[in-house]
Amino acid sequence: MSPRSGTPACGATASAWHGRRGTSATRSARRPPAWAAPAVPIASIFSVRPFHLFLSSFAGVVEWVATKIRFLRKRGSLFRSAETSSDEEGRPVYSVAHLVSDADNRLGAGDPFPGSPPGAARVTDADLYAPAKELYLGDRCQVADTPAPWQFWMVMLKNGNLDTTAAACPENGRPARPFPQTSRFPCPAGAGCMNQPLLFHNRTALDDAGRRLRGGLFGTYDLDAAAGLGAGDVSFYSVTWEKDVAASGRGGGWAFHHKLCTSTKYPWLMLYLRSDATRGFSGGYHYDTRGMTKTVPESPDFKVRLTLDVKQGGGRNSQFYLMDMGSCWKNDGRACDGDTATDVTRYSEMIINPATPAWCSPSRIDQCPPWHTFRNGSRVHRRDGARFPYGAYHVYCSPGNAARAEQPTTYCDAYSNPQAQEILQLLPHPVWGEFGYPTARGQGWVGDPRAWDLDVGAMSQALYFYQDPGTPPARRRWTSLDVGTEIYVSDRAEEAEWTLSGFDILVPDKCIKSQQRASNSCW
Repeated sequence: MSPRSGTPACGATASAWHGRRGTSATRSARRPPAWAAPAVPIASIFSVRPFHLFLSSFAGVVEWVATKIRFLRKRGSLFRSAETSSDEEGRPVYSVAHLVSDADNRLGAGDPFPGSPPGAARVTDADLYAPAKELYLGDRCQVADTPAPWQFWMVMLKNGNLDTTAAACPENGRPARPFPQTSRFPCPAGAGCMNQPLLFHNRTALDDAGRRLRGGLFGTYDLDAAAGLGAGDVSFYSVTWEKDVAASGRGGGWAFHHKLCTSTKYPWLMLYLRSDATRGFSGGYHYDTRGMTKTVPESPDFKVRLTLDVKQGGGRNSQFYLMDMGSCWKNDGRACDGDTATDVTRYSEMIINPATPAWCSPSRIDQCPPWHTFRNGSRVHRRDGARFPYGAYHVYCSPGNAARAEQPTTYCDAYSNPQAQEILQLLPHPVWGEFGYPTARGQGWVGDPRAWDLDVGAMSQALYFYQDPGTPPARRRWTSLDVGTEIYVSDRAEEAEWTLSGFDILVPDKCIKSQQRASNSCW
């Protein structure tokens, strides 16, 4: 067992986790595991999208394994608080009403959605059914609010294996051809390495005192390991959540406890908690989604607050993201419209693992963005060895469909998204201190839990992203913000564990109003 949390260690046995077999690879646990304590929201729901990170054609394997599990957030509509009765001390008595049923969770390709009109065409393609199911679940969970309703959090779990001989994933948004397996794309077990995971679900419930909500999910990618999760060389993931029902103020929100373990067969795994826009495309996806972010934050006028406690780092290849921003715009600055041949996913990530090196250097400027912009607006080119902050960047890669990318450059992995992508990965460095980000290696890492107040809006405005020369600047609207780790092609079983709480995206009221007037005056 892990001495820090009481959750099973990657190599520990866990015979008590056996779940009863269902009709799919999604399981309901007989009872919550002993470790199922920390983490978040009340009515948990399964929302499935295709695994666009190397898994798009496997979205419907074994009846809707939940590759993305979303949660409702704060109060009221998540549960019905029956305050008409009280206990002997006069405190209100609460009850939980789940808004999504097991039948909803089990809906799979070809099944009609409840409430659909008679004779409605059935969607049998798994990749098309996935976004339709997300919209259905969004309707089930939607909470009225101002300026817009919201639906649920998202837990993103990804498997980086890619069977290059299957040509299952597009290449920069266009049909791909098979090619021989390379070390860049792991597929240790050969055909079938891109499978969906087993998932065991413990529905959120009140504790015996009726004052604390707890729920969780856990599982593995090793399909033959359900009877002995955590034993030996077996992949593992878990997210648990909890909240004091009557708590108020900033300390009364949900806490999410995460764990992720790689294995020989699954050396590249990712686990994030993400807030997506409640309408439109979210980072990395080319269809209408649902989420928590009522007002899409736009550079430079938003901030993010969160508390992060990293208990185990996940090894030297763990790219742990204090903040991961996702958006989409075309190379000519226009907003994405779902055309994967011309849309480009844009990512920027702050990696806080002190073992992560700066690949960007004076001798490897192809790994650096062409320009760095300081907080005061001044710019420096990557060839200026005396002034460019090489240590502030792990790596930069250009979108694969960039016609005029400054050379030399490294192009991003062409298969990780349904369209081309551009990635800018940052490291703690003094230049980021003015934005509230870590300034030195080790800050916020294992043994240094912190509450962060990040000026993500101002920082994201200053970052370099490619655009075709002579085109108007894109509006940088960040439809996805998340925290978590990507354990990148580990050569041994690695284990990461962390708790995230107080995750808030702040857009000032006057900014919301000014955006309606096409102005950018905020704060």
